[in-house]
Formats: sequence, C-alpha cells, structure tokens
Amino acid sequence: MEKKKILLVGESWISSASHAKGFDQFFTTTAHSGAVNFLNAMRDTPYDVTHMPSEVAQSQFPAAVEDLTEYAAIILSDIGANTLLIHPDTWLHSKAFPNRLKVIVEYVKNGGGIMMVGGYLSFQGVNGQARYRNTPIERLLPVACLPYDDRQETPEGSPVSVVDAAHPVVAGLPGTWPPLLGYNEVTLHPDATLVATVGEDSHPLIAVRDLGRGRSLVWTSDMSVHWMPDDYLAWPGYRTLWLNCLDWLTTRT
Repeated sequence: MEKKKILLVGESWISSASHAKGFDQFFTTTAHSGAVNFLNAMRDTPYDVTHMPSEVAQSQFPAAVEDLTEYAAIILSDIGANTLLIHPDTWLHSKAFPNRLKVIVEYVKNGGGIMMVGGYLSFQGVNGQARYRNTPIERLLPVACLPYDDRQETPEGSPVSVVDAAHPVVAGLPGTWPPLLGYNEVTLHPDATLVATVGEDSHPLIAVRDLGRGRSLVWTSDMSVHWMPDDYLAWPGYRTLWLNCLDWLTTRT
C-alpha cells in the first residue's frame, strides 16, 4: 500500500555560544533538531514524513497550492508565522510574494489536513512572537490564540485528562499519561471537539475540527524537549498518539 505523505515544518533551531577561556574568547554555532523522536516513531508506518526545518522553510515552503497536493497533511511545529510570511525576496529585495498562510488555507479547503504542535514559536508563543493570532492559519484551527505570550511553564508537571475517550485520536492509548512540563494556552473554537486537556485549569491539549473536505488538529505541548519530558518519549503511547492523530487528520470527510 502506498504511504501517505506528511510534511513536518519547523522543529529546528540554531544556537550560538560565546566561550571565554581566560584572555581568549571564541564563538560557536550549533544546529538542533526537535524532530528526531517523532521521525523515528514514524518509521515503518503508513506515513512517509518529510521534515522541512525552519531555516529551509523560509525560502522553500511552497508558494502554490499545487505544490502541496502531494501531502495528505501538514504539521506546523515550533515555527512562527513570520518564517512563512516573510520570504527572502520580500525581506531582502522588497518584492511581492504569495502569502503562504493563505496557500495553506486553500490546501485545507481542497481536502488537506493541518496540525499545529505547541512550542515557543507555535500559536502565539513566547513574547507573542509566533504571531498566529488573527492569521489565516488561526481561522483553520480548532482553537483560538491568546493576544499575548501564551506559555504555561509548569516544571512541576501538568496532568493530562482525556475528556472524549471514544475519539479515535486517543484509541488504544494507556489510561495514565505522563505529565507535561508546559504548553501553549489557547481557547476552544465553538465548532471544535475537545479530546484532552492539560493542567489544573483544564486547558485544551488535543482538539480537532472538521473543515468541509479538510481537517485540523492541535496538540498544544511540544513533540519533544523541553515541555515533553523523557517519560513521554519512553511512554508506550507516544507512537500510537501520533499515528492516531495522523490517521484522523488524513481521513477525508
């Protein structure tokens, strides 16, 4: 059986460090990927996942809906709206360029799936820098973004509660889920279905929404470090959770 193609966008960053050794100082840069565990979990599954890191997506994410049709679903994970809005042609050369957030909307209208995974540059994000509030992407999601920094940092751990145990996204998962170390706070869209909550205030963790021919889904915490601790990566439900999400997201309505 032919595998369904999934495009994972984001989950990468580059850090720079200054090293002082007595009189001398030097600088280093390091490339990081937060997608490794997810990609490993998707091996030998019905899905063929292509990872497009953030630094590549700024210039290479498709600007035409025709170039997205090969994918059954798109996952935006820890990548801010600016990276998809401000192409180098616009930033460096003041040239008009297609709004790729609107391209994603057309893709979903045509039957595609869109999933947003939480992080410092998801939803509204750290210091509000992810900037998805009042964008075409937010209008697709089963949740609404807050107008300010939406992070809930819970180093003591936030409990997860399944509120719709009959939903296929949580089918076959263990009854007890490990706690999460943080998440993006959002509010549920009136047309959405809430599947699971996180934290003492029961904020949305998993929510889904039918959009005509397309579908949207959110997981408001990380898919890896730092909000997702090692307990999650070793949890028997880790792989099943993502498979369930993709199964639901790519089932055409």
